[in-house]
Amino acid sequence: MRTKIALTLAVVASTGLAGAAGQDRPVFRSSVELVPISAVVRDGHNRLVATLSADDFQVLDNGVRCRIVDFHRDQTGPMTVALLVDVSGSMKIGPKLAFARSVLDQMTVELTDGRDEAALFAFDSVLRVQQPFTVHPGSIGPHFDEVEPFGTTSLYDAIAETARIVARRPQQRRAVIVFTDGVDTSSQLTPAEVSALASSIDVPVYIVVTVPPIDAVQRASRPAEPLPRQADLRDLAQWTGGDLLFATSAEEAGLKAHQIAGELRHQYLLAVEASDRFEWRRLDVRVRDRKFTVRARSGYFGREVSTSK
Repeated sequence: MRTKIALTLAVVASTGLAGAAGQDRPVFRSSVELVPISAVVRDGHNRLVATLSADDFQVLDNGVRCRIVDFHRDQTGPMTVALLVDVSGSMKIGPKLAFARSVLDQMTVELTDGRDEAALFAFDSVLRVQQPFTVHPGSIGPHFDEVEPFGTTSLYDAIAETARIVARRPQQRRAVIVFTDGVDTSSQLTPAEVSALASSIDVPVYIVVTVPPIDAVQRASRPAEPLPRQADLRDLAQWTGGDLLFATSAEEAGLKAHQIAGELRHQYLLAVEASDRFEWRRLDVRVRDRKFTVRARSGYFGREVSTSK
């Protein structure tokens, strides 16, 4: 798996994604030299913690503690959210698409008109832009009604491509929110490869699985597979600093949207100096209070240093 990640990230660098991630940003001076990290912290009761300072954090790069170069905490900063909807044939079954619409509607309510921006993407075997990025999130809903479920599902490919697009946006608070029944039938990329792509450009991926209650129970009760196993959707979300959530009713859909928006508003934005080794580097973000849990990207790809004189 580590070999796959390294190879995938080498492809990312060669195709220009590293350049896209190197655009100027308000706090982090250069993402070529610095590694931006979005972190969400919760206490022992699963409540968001929003009062920490830079001194409360530790960042380990391949096991070695490194200095936090930039630290930012601002609950009023603008957000960029890519809403990615699965419109493959399997989403026709039952209330899956209706649940996805409920989450999307509530998510647009959570965003602030004129400040936060959102876009709507749809995918089956290919990715399509239903609504380009707009600072009027409330205008997205009607475009959702234009989608017609059909075809196979390239879930991981769609997430990877959407993460590339979001990485080009200038805002610091960015995320991809995926609405799906969790069934992939035709992707070319593996979950491990997509996770490497997304976490390398610091885009948290939230996957909202919209299925009836009985399907959610069956997935949660599946026995653990013996190692080695293939990475799954939960791995993908957690490796990027996001989360895997289930929405099994319209009411629960609203709660999930509120949870995601709350996390994005309460993100801590950190940066550490990038390694000059051109390789995959594991990141471990911790806080002093061991009763708190931190969710952040799992790694990055070290910068390539020119040896020419």
